[in-house]
Amino acid sequence: MDTLDVQLLVIVALVIIALSVFLSFFPFMLWISARASGVKIGIITLVAMRLRRVVPSRIVNPMIKATKAGLGLNINQLESHFLAGGNVDRVVNALIAAQRANIPLIFERAAAIDLAGRDVLQAVQMSVNPKVIETPVVSAVAKDGIEVKVRARITVRANIDRLVGGAGEETILARVGEGIVSTNGSSASHKVVLENPDLISKTVLSKGLDAGTAFEILSIDIADVDIGKNIGAYLQTEQAEADKRIAQAKAEERRAMAVAQEQEMKARVVEMRAKVVESESEVPLAMAEALKSGKLGVMDYMNLKNIEADTQMRGSIGRTNETTRNDGE
Repeated sequence: MDTLDVQLLVIVALVIIALSVFLSFFPFMLWISARASGVKIGIITLVAMRLRRVVPSRIVNPMIKATKAGLGLNINQLESHFLAGGNVDRVVNALIAAQRANIPLIFERAAAIDLAGRDVLQAVQMSVNPKVIETPVVSAVAKDGIEVKVRARITVRANIDRLVGGAGEETILARVGEGIVSTNGSSASHKVVLENPDLISKTVLSKGLDAGTAFEILSIDIADVDIGKNIGAYLQTEQAEADKRIAQAKAEERRAMAVAQEQEMKARVVEMRAKVVESESEVPLAMAEALKSGKLGVMDYMNLKNIEADTQMRGSIGRTNETTRNDGE
């Protein structure tokens, strides 16, 4: 390969690279597609989008759909929404769906809903095709103490006017659960709930639970009603067990007081015995003093000793006879 051929290849490569860079900066194909679709947009406008760090395809393609649908939008509206961090394609799709369904929705409201973090297209679809939300199992206790477990299905439709600032599905579920609990709790018996489960839906619907939310409740249907535990009997059992523990604690307290009193009486008996021993120790001293002073004679003292010995003998004989009698029986 001679030098001329090499130079020709280098020139062709440079031309291709330059053309690629030029076409990437000046989106001629996108401009041609827009002009062919009836969107009046200049090539300078597309270049300016590049300079503003806006992807032209994310503006032009939704603009083509909006023009074909006859929405009457302009480039500045879509570009400003893109720069604000919104999803231009989703907003345009929502506007087209709302137009087909005869739902009044303007671009400013759709853009506000999208910037608020809600899926505006899904909201429009929910306005046309209502959504069914199923609650978890809600447990409530009737007045007779029987637990009733209820699961409901809520049919809701999106309210476009309340999407900005309105509460979501979690609020709907919480309010319906509260209504189920209050309805079952006010029932005299669980049998009433089982016989007429529509009482729950009627009572809940009459409270206007969709106020302040982004949805409109169309119907509340009871999907399942089941019987749980006998909460009343369980609570009574727990109360009886607690009363038993209290009674046992009081009995233990009385026993401890009795034991303490018994120990106190034993201590008093020992104290009295000590006093008796102390008093008995004074008897010999008193007798010695009486003998010394002449108030008690020797014969009187001997008679006293004889009486004590006779008493001890009689007591020993009585104990022996009692022991013999018990052995014979």
